[in-house]
Amino acid sequence: MNELQFTPEVEQITATAYERLKGVIPDIEWPVHAPYIAAINKLKREKNAVLLVHNYQTPEIFHGVADFVGDSLALARKATEVDADIIVQCGVHFMAETTKLLNPDKTVLIPDLGAGCSLAASITAANVRKMRADNPGVPVVSYVNTTAEVKAETDVCCTSANAVEVVESLGVDKVIFTPDGYLAQYVATQTDVEIVYWEGACEVHERFTGTELREYRKGYPGIQVIAHPECPPDVLEEADFVGSTSGMINHVGEVRPKQIVMITECSMSDNVAVEFPDVEFIRPCNLCPYMKTITLPKILEALQHMRYPVEIEPEIAAKARLSVARMLEIGR
Repeated sequence: MNELQFTPEVEQITATAYERLKGVIPDIEWPVHAPYIAAINKLKREKNAVLLVHNYQTPEIFHGVADFVGDSLALARKATEVDADIIVQCGVHFMAETTKLLNPDKTVLIPDLGAGCSLAASITAANVRKMRADNPGVPVVSYVNTTAEVKAETDVCCTSANAVEVVESLGVDKVIFTPDGYLAQYVATQTDVEIVYWEGACEVHERFTGTELREYRKGYPGIQVIAHPECPPDVLEEADFVGSTSGMINHVGEVRPKQIVMITECSMSDNVAVEFPDVEFIRPCNLCPYMKTITLPKILEALQHMRYPVEIEPEIAAKARLSVARMLEIGR
């Protein structure tokens, strides 16, 4: 693709976005991003397309071209409300699959097939069947960070935002929880239900340590520390607040601390900082390499060339759709 030009027209079209983003994107970078933002937004209108953008995407994507933003649960809910012919999933592949499950008759695109997930890759459908065989009659709750094949072997999905609610909704004494072992351990501290779990982990969140959090407190006295439940237990013990990405954002808005460190994927701090300029964000920079495969040029190419369409085998899709639908019904 030829490099797009930063013309006076492009500058004018993207002025509103730049005003929001100038606190987190250096001035020198804007002429690179702005032409793609203008081109993507124009093409969306022409093709009746929408972009679902996860909280971990970079600010120029999150604030520049998104139609809907949020965590996995929010995007799954939005996917059921989308009135468009084309949905571009700016997240990772399991999110695109979830969107396709909820929109079987729409075209769902993922801009890069390399946008995988270490957590989703940690478990297979065969692993789930083995856990069922080892625990007869025990229902399976699977984190939405799983492939469609795993969802098809699952009774009900969950996200970090509703995991405890989903587990307790089953009305049983024991559940199988896959694939995030750290999230399972956190859920176990919030409920009396016995949790049998698979020991998968997110390669971003598992790198944080309790020692690291204590160092932040030493370096920034009075700082608020908030963490995602995919982090190890010693991290969660040190945190002032534990919650999903949406829960973390809500917490920042409610507390408005002078300084805060969000123990999760790095780009989220940039995105939230745009909304709360009065809060100083101290940024631990653990980046998700899979999320970062999604870029503005790739989003534009996806729309121009309809790449890469997500397809799921009908038999698997039918079963997986049920587990996602059950999740969305809980809490409505």
